[in-house]
Amino acid sequence: MENIGCSSIPFRSSKVAEHAPCIVYLHGFNSSPASIKGQQLGRAIAVLPIATRPTYFLPQLHHRPQQAVRDVSQWVDTRRPKRLTFVGSSLGGFYATNLAERYGARAVLINPALHPYQDLAPYLGPQRNLYTGEEYELTAEHFAQLMALRVPRITRPERYLLLVQTGDEILDYRAALSYYAGAWQFVQGGGDHGYRGFEEQIPMILRFGGIANGCHAFARG
Repeated sequence: MENIGCSSIPFRSSKVAEHAPCIVYLHGFNSSPASIKGQQLGRAIAVLPIATRPTYFLPQLHHRPQQAVRDVSQWVDTRRPKRLTFVGSSLGGFYATNLAERYGARAVLINPALHPYQDLAPYLGPQRNLYTGEEYELTAEHFAQLMALRVPRITRPERYLLLVQTGDEILDYRAALSYYAGAWQFVQGGGDHGYRGFEEQIPMILRFGGIANGCHAFARG
């Protein structure tokens, strides 16, 4: 088993993984690889048959946006997977969109942040990651870096799968429906920003990434 550190959860040997599909999970603001959704997805991937099991990368994202995206890009560049899917929750969805456009990859967005440089304004000042204990200052520079990473318009909507819940108490799901117009969209009533019942959507996420059975359901991408 390849060991790249505690922030990565690989499930195939490096020899097998060379031509394997790859899924990269990007957590949200002040979260970590210990996030519930990231762990649920990892457990689901771990029990897949070796012949269909993708490489799974679950990194700890730096609190500085440019560094977070740079770190993930370096990991992808050293492996150059033929089939790459980013899965991002909230702020991770914002990053996933940037990276999907950069690599021509697929992306699954879970209650994604569209304007984090605005949405995070109330949190300006001292921060503490409740998962890792890391303390830092959220500053205007963070917002400037987020602005630089924004994608005004996605170029190939068919490469995106949007998962939103109408009960999201932090972000307006309707804004995501508009921004990701033309993408595959799954809108579920109720729920919350953390995406209640995420585990039930994992088979759909894997199919979208071309993994296991049923990938023909997303043939147009």
